Formats: sequence, structure tokens, C-alpha cells
Amino acid sequence: MKIRFFPTLRNYRKEYLAKDIFSGVVIAAASIPISMGYAQISGLPAAYGLYGSLLPIILFALFSTSRQFIFGVDAAPAAIVGAALTTMGISAESSGAMQYVPAVALAAGLWLLLFYFLHADRIVDFISTPVMGGFISGIAVTIILMQIPKLLGGSAGTGELLELLRHLAETVLHINGVSFILGILALAVLIAGKRLVPKFPMAAAVMAAGVFLTVFFHIDDYGVPLLDHVEPGFPGFFLPDFLQLNLTAVIGRGLMVAVVIMAETLLAENNFASRNGYSLDDRQEILACAAGNIASAAVGCCPVNGSISRTSMNEQYGGQTQAVSLTAGIVMAVILMCATGFIGYLPIPVLTAIVISALMNVVEVHLAVRLFKVSRQEFLIFMAAFVTVLFLGTIYGVVAGILLSFVAVIIKATNPPRHFRGMIPGKQEFYDLDGNRAVWPVKNVLIYRFSENLFFANIKILQKDIENHIKEDTKAVILDAGAVNSVDITAADGLAALADKLKKQKIRFYITEHSQNINDQFRKLGIGRLIREGMVRRTIISALSDLGMKEPFPLDIPESEMEKVRRNRYFALSPEEENSLEEFAWAFGSDAVWEIEKQVKSIVEQIHGIPDLEQLSQAGLEEKLQYWHSLGPLDEDELLRRLELHIDDFPDELKENSALAVRLIERRRRVLRDRILREHPNIREHLKEKRNILEQRLQKQNPDGMQKLHNLENQNR
Repeated sequence: MKIRFFPTLRNYRKEYLAKDIFSGVVIAAASIPISMGYAQISGLPAAYGLYGSLLPIILFALFSTSRQFIFGVDAAPAAIVGAALTTMGISAESSGAMQYVPAVALAAGLWLLLFYFLHADRIVDFISTPVMGGFISGIAVTIILMQIPKLLGGSAGTGELLELLRHLAETVLHINGVSFILGILALAVLIAGKRLVPKFPMAAAVMAAGVFLTVFFHIDDYGVPLLDHVEPGFPGFFLPDFLQLNLTAVIGRGLMVAVVIMAETLLAENNFASRNGYSLDDRQEILACAAGNIASAAVGCCPVNGSISRTSMNEQYGGQTQAVSLTAGIVMAVILMCATGFIGYLPIPVLTAIVISALMNVVEVHLAVRLFKVSRQEFLIFMAAFVTVLFLGTIYGVVAGILLSFVAVIIKATNPPRHFRGMIPGKQEFYDLDGNRAVWPVKNVLIYRFSENLFFANIKILQKDIENHIKEDTKAVILDAGAVNSVDITAADGLAALADKLKKQKIRFYITEHSQNINDQFRKLGIGRLIREGMVRRTIISALSDLGMKEPFPLDIPESEMEKVRRNRYFALSPEEENSLEEFAWAFGSDAVWEIEKQVKSIVEQIHGIPDLEQLSQAGLEEKLQYWHSLGPLDEDELLRRLELHIDDFPDELKENSALAVRLIERRRRVLRDRILREHPNIREHLKEKRNILEQRLQKQNPDGMQKLHNLENQNR
């Protein structure tokens, strides 16, 4: 694969420049407290966090295909390395830590380089949206909980949920009131600014206000913590002394860090890319992560990672390309070279508020609500990923995320969509029996559609479904395998066993509608005899023909329903009639009435643009409304009747002539009725019955509107 350099800067547009530069400046400023804090968590002096925000971020931008993602010193790798120091008995900021931490960064970079050559980016293909959303939300909430103690005048927390809550409780006992008020005010201003003036650089304004308070009101005298002073100058290049290191521990911890960096960065990058409508090269992103970590080791810093908090800031301020990262790197270089004195005036609570406000956008509450409404199963998967990260940390969160994604696939595969099928009188196609009153089963025949590949975990479901629906008069079972693309050996044996069982019951068995490769699989799996014995047919029609049935196939319709069927059978004979009320209800289900009302309101809005009342005549609506061609005559008839109930919503000049408007709409309804009867003269009574049912339904839904409409109709008589 050809490596692309600065891929996001290709075809760069000048309109991006202002936002990219501004966002880069904000990212550099926000990186100061974040990176210094996490450097200390990893066991290094705070200044090394700034060093890790210079060369690594530029090298990441060199390779990254993400338009928005920001790289730098971040929580998860820092916490892993810091915990390892404690386990090994190495003191933070000691000479041992100064050797061990960058060595782990180098090992992580080399592991990531190996992952790049092994195409390990494919891991993302196995992570579902609920897992990804829960994973990212868990990380965001974890970082927020780490940061909250800094609002109270304390230090950042470390560890997982229980440790973070314990640290927060201890901080509350020694809260600094001025710090707390300052941080809460800053957070409130940022949240309000995001809603009221989203384009205004509120983070920069809040940061400037913090410096102003320090310079002129000396808030540090009241116990408000400020950032540590940093000596000016660039870091020198560093190479660990491997003779002093336990290489086994370095390589093992480096592997752990590399897995976390790859998974967390790729998941978060894909999340932002999906949200903002662009694509990524996941493999090159691993290369970008490798380059960033090798660069971090070269300046003696800790492992670096994709930063969700800084990326969300970049998204908020409209950054469009990795020019943001380049700008942030350049600004950090200028700060290190000649402006480190400014750092010591920044109040930590204010900077913490900026970080928290950005992270609040990352917690995907909207996705959780959506999943809860549409799929409780996927909602539970989201929550499981979220809780795992929160309680067990990023490492276990990655493992749990992959496992949960596989669980989701297995659950779906073992409980696939499946339906028994039948026919509508007068039509040749086959339809699901569930929820469709116009569909009837073929007499003495079970037609069963299974919409999933057949394998060991779902073959018993197929067998039980069929066996539980066999009746005394069942003469044949037809399996519609049109959605089956593969069969494993367990499923093949199960199909053969089902065929043999049905044969003993003198019931014919057919497999139909599948592609030719399924027959090849049957032969390879040792059940080619089903083909030779005539149990495999190309279509359902050919299977029914093999049973001796001829079209029209006999349907299992109770005698009590026959008269109703005779009256209904002439409907849906053409594409136009297909779009009848039954079709509309099929499309929208329980929301059908609401959808019809929504269409009516859309019509009313368009009528406001019709200046001439006569345009509401028989052809006017059809010409004016773009979607009208999709309505069948019965749908249109009901929609027009409902439209009459909304006369009060018409423009004033039309409401004054409401009786005339109703008359024109009724004229259109008469045209529809005449057209239907002209094409199908034998359904006059059926059409009358349909309209009577509609009147009764509307009377229940809107009695006042119907009374007013009847009064207008009486005026027209």
C-alpha cells in the first residue's frame, strides 16, 4: 500500500485556513494543562507533557487521514504506565522513571508498526455502533471524573470508577471554595456560549479571563492552583539506556499500551468520521500512531494517544484538516521557545472547565436514547461497553467491546427474521402471513422463509419452526432459502434430518429460491442426495408445480371469508393500485395515521404558496405536489378527505371561501371515484364500503372537525 503524506491537506481550500489556525491555537492552549497533568500521572515531570505535544502531534498529522483527530499526551496510556511504575517500585520523576517511561513509548510505537504490517486495522470491522458508542462514552465519562477534582482545587484522579469516586470524595472534604466557584462559572459560561453563540471562541475568552484574574486579582493567594512554571527551551533527543531496563517488562507493557492506543484511537476516529461524513484509512492511522509514539520516545516523553477531549474541541471550533495539528505544534514550539512564563498564570480550574465542556459533547446520550427506543438488546450492549470501561478501564473495555460485538452478531444470527408465507388472491407473488390480512396460505403447504445463513447455532430454530406448524393436512413444506448464502456441516446434517423426518410423515420437502453456490455446498457437505431426490427446486412455483398444483394455486381460505375475498381480489392489480391503503399501512405500520396526517400538513404548507383558489381543482394538487405520483387512488382519496378537515389551516383568502375549497376537493374525489369504477366497475359496493369505514374512523378521531365539514358540505348542496 502506498503511504500518503499529509493526506488531509490535499486539495486544501482557503476557506479552511482561518478555522484551522484558530482551532489549532485553542488546541495548543488546552493541551498545556491536559498534557502536563497526564505527564505527571505517567511518572514524568510536568514539562514533558509539553514536549509530547510538539513533535508527536506533527508526525501524526504527517500520516493521519482523519480530518479532525488530535494526537497527544492522554489519559489511558499515561495511567497504564504510571500504574506499572507503582507495581515495579519505581518512584515518579526518578531517574528510573525517566528511563522506563519513554522506553515503553518506544516499545508501543514498534508494536504499532508491527500491527500496521499485520493489517490489524481490521479489528474495527468487528466493532458495532452500540459498542463503539458505549466505549467512547465510557472513556469520556472517566476523563470527566478524573478532571472534576481539579475544579475543586485538588489534583486529577486516576484509576477506574471506584478509585475516581474515592478520590473525589476525599477532595470534597478539602474543597477550595474560590476554585470551585471559578471552575463552575467558567463551565457555565462555556456551556451557555456553546448554545447561544456557538461560533464565538468562548474557550479563548475564558482562558484570557483566567489570566486576567491571576495578574490583577492574584487569585492564587486564595488557594486557586495555577499551572507549574516551565523553563523555556526545546527538549533534547533521548535514547533509553536499555542495559538498565527490564526489557521483558518494557516489551510486555508496550504491547498492552499499543493495543489500547490502536483500539481507542481507531474507535474514536471512526466515531468522529461517521458523525461528520468522511472516510478513513484505518491502516494508515495505525502508522500515524506508531510515528507519534516513536517521536514521543525520542524526546523522552510518555506514550501518546488520540485525544477525545481535544478532538471534540476541534470539532466545536470547526477545524477541517490536520492543519489544526500543525498549527498546534507550531504554537507549542513558540510557547516552549519564548512564552513559557505565560503558563504559570493559567488557573487550573478554568482550564479544567474547558476540557470538561468539550468532553460533554462526546458522551453519546442521544445514541443511548435512540437505541433504547428501537432496540433494547443493542441498548444493553451499549451500556455493557460503557460500564465495562467505567469500572474496569480501557484495556478490559477493548476486550469487552470486541466480545460484545461478536455476541451481538451471534444473537442476531441465532434469532433471524423468518416468516411463513402465502399469497394474495389474484396475484402471483408470495408475501409474509404475519400482519397481512389479505394474504392466505397455500392449501396443504407450508412455505417458510429463513433470512439468515444456516449454521450450527440456528438450524434447530428452523427445524422447530417447521415442526411446530405442521398440521394433519400438511402435504408439503417449502423452504424459501433466498436469503441463505452459506451452510455449515451441522446445518447440512440438520436439513437432511428434517427431510428424512418429513418423508416418514409422508410430507414432501423442498428447498428453493437459493443461489447456485448453495447446491455446490450441499454436494461438498454430503447432502447432494437432496438434489438427486428432487427436494431442491429453483423457485417456489416450480416446487408447487412438482406437487401437481396449477395456477391459480388453491388457498386455504375459510368459507366465512370467501365473500370478502371475492370483493377484494381485484385490488392491487397494477403498480398504481398497489399503493392502496393496505400498502400505506404496510409501509408505516402503527404510524400510518400519523404519517397520513403529516402528509396532509405538508400539503397545507404548500397550499400557502398557491395564489389561485382554482388551482385546488382536479388537476391543481397533482401538479403542485411533488410526491403526488407515489399515491394510489385510495390513498389519495383518504388524504383529500383528511385535507378537508384542515380547512382552518388554509391561508386567510382560502378560509374565507372554505365552502368553495371543500367543493373543489370533493370534485377531485369524484374524479378518483369515477376513474376507479371505470377501470373496475365490479367493485362499486367495495368502494362505498371503504369510504364508509373512512368516515367512521375520522368521526372518532376528530368529531368537531367532521361536524364543521358536514356543515360546509350542506352549504354546497
